[in-house]
Order: sequence, then structure tokens, then C-alpha cells
Amino acid sequence: MAMDEDACLHRYGLHPVDAGLDEVRGLLRVHIRLEQQAQGDGDTELMKLCCVQLFNACSLDDVLLIWTAKCASMDADCSIDIQLLCGSGLARTKAYLLSECLPEAEAALQGLLDCVRVAGFEEFSVEGHSAQYAVRPAAGAGR
Repeated sequence: MAMDEDACLHRYGLHPVDAGLDEVRGLLRVHIRLEQQAQGDGDTELMKLCCVQLFNACSLDDVLLIWTAKCASMDADCSIDIQLLCGSGLARTKAYLLSECLPEAEAALQGLLDCVRVAGFEEFSVEGHSAQYAVRPAAGAGR
């Protein structure tokens, strides 16, 4: 059965746990591959919801997966907020990306720093950003 945004939200909610998180990661990886193969083949709204769910899990281990999803296509880049990298907070995310010796970590860090420079994080807090999506769950995290 193909999972769409509504089914994913119904099955896992905005705060999946344990095995649900692994399933969300797997679903996101599938749609990343589809979107990388041809823009529009992946479901970017579903990808965004998966990223919101991973953001809410607050694990630094998901930062590069979220970044990969954001970079999958132009549509994904527009759909997935860079703030979703920061479920563990901006400072911890920057420190994590600095510690990773990978080109994608460097690119993600540069993207974050660019966004910070243009005031994309002025009033950012993990709790506030999470609450922003909770207000509109049926919209799959804010279409």
C-alpha cells in the first residue's frame, strides 16, 4: 500500500516513536530516491511531513537525512524548511555539522549559516517551530 501524507500522519502522528521513527526514515529515503530520479516522482509534501516528524524526534542522527531530503530537488528544497534540521536546537545542530567530516555536512552548515545571516532564525525555538506544525496537522505541516 502506498502511503500518502494523510495516511502517514494518521499512522505515526507528528511525534512518532521507536519503530515508527524507523519506518518514517525508510519512507523518507524511498521518496528521496524517487525525487532524485525525477522531480515530481517523490511526494514532497510527504517528505516534508517525514522531516517534521524527525525534527520532533530531536535526534542529531537525522540532520543529514533531512538535508538530503531538502536537496533532492528544487520542489523539495522549497517545501522543506531548513529549520527542520534543528530539532536538537540551532547551536547543537551547528556543532554536530562542524564535527562531521562530510561534504553534505559542510553544505548543510553553510545553508544554515546563510539562513541565519538573512534572519531565518530570529525567533526560532524548537518548541515554537514544532508548535507551528501542530496547529495545522491536516495540512501535513503547512502547505
